[in-house]
Amino acid sequence: MDNLFWIIGVVVALIVGVIVGFVLGGNKKKKEIEGKIGHTEDAMKKLVDEATAKAEAVKKEKVLEAKEEILKEKTEMEKDLMERRNEIQRTERRLLQREETLDKKMDNLEIREENLNKQTKELKVREDEVEEMRAKQESELERIAQMTAEEARQIIMNNVQREAYHDAAVMVREIESKAKDEADKKARNIVSLAIQKCAADHVAETTVSVVNLPNDEMKGRIIGREGRNIRALETATGIDLIIDDTPEAVILSGFDPVRREVARIALEKLIADGRIHPAHIEEMVEKAKKEVDQQMREAGEQALFETGVHGLHHELVRLIGRTKFRTSYGQNILRHSIEVANLAGAMASELGADPMLAKRAGLLHDIGKSIDHDVEGTHVQIGVDLAKKYRESADVINAIASHHGDVEPTTIEAVLVAAADAVSGARPGARRETLESYIKRLSKLEEIANSFDGVEKSFAIQAGREVRIIVKPEEVSDADSVLMAKEIVKRIEKELEYPGQIKVNVIRETRATEFAK
Repeated sequence: MDNLFWIIGVVVALIVGVIVGFVLGGNKKKKEIEGKIGHTEDAMKKLVDEATAKAEAVKKEKVLEAKEEILKEKTEMEKDLMERRNEIQRTERRLLQREETLDKKMDNLEIREENLNKQTKELKVREDEVEEMRAKQESELERIAQMTAEEARQIIMNNVQREAYHDAAVMVREIESKAKDEADKKARNIVSLAIQKCAADHVAETTVSVVNLPNDEMKGRIIGREGRNIRALETATGIDLIIDDTPEAVILSGFDPVRREVARIALEKLIADGRIHPAHIEEMVEKAKKEVDQQMREAGEQALFETGVHGLHHELVRLIGRTKFRTSYGQNILRHSIEVANLAGAMASELGADPMLAKRAGLLHDIGKSIDHDVEGTHVQIGVDLAKKYRESADVINAIASHHGDVEPTTIEAVLVAAADAVSGARPGARRETLESYIKRLSKLEEIANSFDGVEKSFAIQAGREVRIIVKPEEVSDADSVLMAKEIVKRIEKELEYPGQIKVNVIRETRATEFAK
């Protein structure tokens, strides 16, 4: 179509040009123009015919394309309609099947409902019959027994009550019998304690040490100017020095035997050296601590020699030696442990058990008491932890854990250790309750003081009648120390039972140390 319009435009232009040329050329060229017009008309006619033919061809082509497109769309639409018709038919068939299924279920439900109604009626009839029969039986039983159901119920309750009273009485007699046996045991213990040599000065003998002096002038040197030497020694050791009218003697008082021994050795070294001043006192106290530590190791090695136990870790040997300075109810723990080891070994030999295992467990059974003042927990648990730490065998650990009945013993040796422990502690004269209570009270006194923030260390002295608390000067001010003393007094009054009164001293000291070179 575009070509047709173009051809028509060209023809129109030629005609216009011819007309214009004709007008301008005049008659002279009329003939020439007419000839050209004739040729132009022929050409134009030819062009028009060609354009018409092309237009018809294009038209036919477009009509064919349109028909093909319409046919294609029609085919796709018919296909889509066929698929939708098939889907609708399938859906209709499924719906018909479901409807048939539902109809069948409804029929079944109606049948079941009828059956249930019928069974319910039958059950109701049977229940009525059973109730009637039960009423008849109750009436017959009441007629035969000549009593009502309530009276029979009361008789049964009375019988059950009498049986319960009887069982309770038997149980009470058993409990009373056991209590009597326990009372007999307690009585024997009390009698055994009563016949012990328990003089009033025994506690003093086990909680004080006496250091002999070359002369009474040494007392003044020990006290020092304004008491600085004796304060330094008491602060460094935690032991109370009693300097009285006793000629040529100083008394060291303290519940912790290790501290008291350190103070005794340090004081003897100071007296022998002759130089007594705060700096030298601290140096001697450190030397004394090392010497006491050496004594502990030697005591542990001696205990191993006496019992014949070998192969213990060196730290366990030191802790065994430390029990030399620890008592339980007045009984020395080291001697007690050696005694338990020997007893358990002897019994194991008689019974055909392992005597070396029994001795090893007996020697270690109270090892927890060597550090129970410094570590939380019972001495049994502390001992178990120490044995595990230093790789003792499972049998030894079980013997330590079970010697007070906290866990079940798994070996004969563990049972023998517990028996030997009871024999060693229960023999007459072995233990005294008074000293243990005294030690516990002093330990609790220091524990209360140490529980406050800012406390560096504390010492219970003068047989528990005084506690000295050294605080950290950078954390506790002078005003805070006054308040701390009042709070500690309140805690002591609330948590402790004690004779007389307890003096609380809170000491705040700042030191500046330099060395001249």
